[in-house]
Amino acid sequence: QLQASGGGLVQAGGSLRLSCAASGRTFSSYAMGWFRQVPGKEREIVAAISWNGDSTYYADSVKGRSTISRDNAQNTVFLQMNSLKPEDTAVYFCAAKLSTWGVATTEASYDDWGQGTLVTVSS
Repeated sequence: QLQASGGGLVQAGGSLRLSCAASGRTFSSYAMGWFRQVPGKEREIVAAISWNGDSTYYADSVKGRSTISRDNAQNTVFLQMNSLKPEDTAVYFCAAKLSTWGVATTEASYDDWGQGTLVTVSS
């Protein structure tokens, strides 16, 4: 089970830290990712991290403004988002892929999904 939290309403230029707590699995065996979706649009990758945190990936839209990290001892993955823009408004989902190699960047690669947390950035 994946439980995402940390979303909310923030003004443009502000920051949020999303968390995704995993249970019922060996967390360190999973690559993790954050996706987002706006109504009427496809879900898109935001960031991804390998099982040990050595490899990361960022979408161009958030590169330089966001940091993905993980704490395997706490079974949690984080997404720190800074300099938020109105176009970052979306429901953010965390996802897990059973893999001990590299990062996964496509939606179809992931095995399990969290319920989503809403991020709203006001202008």
